[in-house]
Amino acid sequence: MEKERIEQFVKFLKIERNLPQNTLTSYKTDLEQFNKFLSKHYPKIKMEQIQTTHIRDFLTTLHSDGYSSNSIGRKIAALRSFFKFAIRNELINSNPCSLISSPKKKGVLPEPMSIREIETILSLPSNDHLSIRDKAVLETLYSTGVRVSELVGMNVDSIDFGGGIVKVKGKGRKERIVPVGNKALEALSEYFNKRNSFFVSLRKDLSVNKEALFLNNWGGRLSAESVKKIVHDYIKEAAIKKHVSVHSFRHSFATHLLERGADLRAVQELLGHASLSTTQIYTHLTTKRLKAVYDKTHPRA
Repeated sequence: MEKERIEQFVKFLKIERNLPQNTLTSYKTDLEQFNKFLSKHYPKIKMEQIQTTHIRDFLTTLHSDGYSSNSIGRKIAALRSFFKFAIRNELINSNPCSLISSPKKKGVLPEPMSIREIETILSLPSNDHLSIRDKAVLETLYSTGVRVSELVGMNVDSIDFGGGIVKVKGKGRKERIVPVGNKALEALSEYFNKRNSFFVSLRKDLSVNKEALFLNNWGGRLSAESVKKIVHDYIKEAAIKKHVSVHSFRHSFATHLLERGADLRAVQELLGHASLSTTQIYTHLTTKRLKAVYDKTHPRA
């Protein structure tokens, strides 16, 4: 496949589909990996000559290299989407992915943090300016359950301090309203009051992004990778032994709500899930915990 076709496809996804940057990067990486495979094993093949057998050879290689079912499924999705794009633009006549089925995903349950672990992390940021920003980031992640991409996409006018809500743009640029707790609002208010003065003071020639809510050290919009690093550093400082990540804040948000009797459909709306079945994974988590408590405490368990 020509590299310019991949670039054209990624540009299409960005402009027409409004996909987040991390999804665009993943699709591009997957397609470039397939292209590299073709160059090695079928060096003279043209895009219109690609058949189902070529894709199956690629998937077999991935499986042999130890890729998980979820990773392979994502690469199939990228290829399927790319070839649909190629057909629409009359670059090929048939989709070689039409007979390729995605592997069954393994039901790996996310591991939430306990309330005590969350509180430990939230208590760590100090009173310097960057720590005040970090505190606001951490509190917002747990208070709203938003995705990292949604967090960094927030603007100054996304927060309604009086109403205690935040406007979030989720997948496909769909907007939803999410409540923000008092603790998060306090952290956001403290950060907001010092936001401009601090970042301007870093460099006199600094041009601060006036639209973005969360800023990096240079006054630009904070990136998803930077948020992941911030969270990783505090998780490490908290000495939490189990494997958790920035996404664990979202898992913990949903799990803690359900454990305290929240309605499943309400949690679905808060998380921005298109399907209730996606949210139902958290019912397995809460049921598992309740069973553990029952087995430990009931006299006839």
